[in-house]
Amino acid sequence: MNTHSYPHIQTTNASDLRVAIVHYWLVGMRGGEKVLETLCRMFPQAVIFTHVYAPDQMSDLINSHEVRTTKISNLPMARSMYQKYLPLMPNALAKLDLTDFDLIISSESGPAKGVKTRADAVHLCYCHSPMRYIWDQYDVYRQQAGLITRTVMPALVGKLRSWDQQSASALDGIASNSNHVANRVKTYWDCPSHVVHPPVAVEDFSPVPASELGEFYLWAGELAPYKRPDLAVEAFNRLKKPLIVIGGPPKTERTLSRLANPEYVHFLGRVSFDKMKAYMAHCRALIFPGEEDFGIVPVEVMASGRPVIAYGKGGALDTVVDGKTGLLFQDQTVEGLIQAVTDFEAQGLDKLPAHSIVKHAQKFSEKVFVERFLAFARDHGLDIALTEE
Repeated sequence: MNTHSYPHIQTTNASDLRVAIVHYWLVGMRGGEKVLETLCRMFPQAVIFTHVYAPDQMSDLINSHEVRTTKISNLPMARSMYQKYLPLMPNALAKLDLTDFDLIISSESGPAKGVKTRADAVHLCYCHSPMRYIWDQYDVYRQQAGLITRTVMPALVGKLRSWDQQSASALDGIASNSNHVANRVKTYWDCPSHVVHPPVAVEDFSPVPASELGEFYLWAGELAPYKRPDLAVEAFNRLKKPLIVIGGPPKTERTLSRLANPEYVHFLGRVSFDKMKAYMAHCRALIFPGEEDFGIVPVEVMASGRPVIAYGKGGALDTVVDGKTGLLFQDQTVEGLIQAVTDFEAQGLDKLPAHSIVKHAQKFSEKVFVERFLAFARDHGLDIALTEE
């Protein structure tokens, strides 16, 4: 499991607050769980509520907190089949009584809001994404589901959408992790939100001297279809330029490797954090052809002093500055990516000064997240601030 170093967090006027954090499920350490870790550092007294909890897959920091689960955790094979129980989760949340808590933070990507609170308590939501299963990715998830799920989904999705909107309207405030997500919150929940970018451990990354840079490009992350690794593989087959691909799962890697020309495209699978950092710092640029809600990997690469070639949609619009920290392209096709790489080299963007790229990445540090989240909380009546050391 990757370990990250963060600056010490100490807040004022927060220790007496009774804090509950509701997180959709705890079955692995991904971007949402990294945000949860920061919230745990901000509120060390917080009790965590979740539908399903797999402590062997979680960090020591999260495991150090009291974690309480909903009734979903008692259902058969809940740790592996939790998404099958999505229609039952709103009712499971409604059974939670959080009236003993002064501050409730819902960490939302799956169902995490809709809990019972006191009238004078403050209920804030940090939205990683409105549930894709029932909104913009509904058709995709239904097509990929089994026969029984495909059959019952149309009857359930209306009720889930209604619950999602009603529980959102009861919140005291919503923070979205990007402008892209804020637009989706407005579209699906009809609610305004404040953009607070997620924390990235930028202190863990650093550039190398220009003389040590490699000639290879890098694709890194989970090999999920929406991240479009297939575009990168085919584009670099045709460009005849070196591309390193890091990530899993192995089954997807094997499928993609059959499409790749091994002379140019090399698959390394999942690698250690130290190796990942080294490839980030030495690459010519990161290739980021998918559309994501935020996207932590581009910020990590920029914290390493290297530019990013990104599809100009989603969270990349918040993180990559066209011509300053990389290049944004609009045509999400193999031809569009080939043209982007060609333009990137023609414009000399691989020679962008590392120090300016690193300086930009610092805007997404954990300290900045804490400051912005606490400012968001103060806007909703909480007298909490980051203590200067």
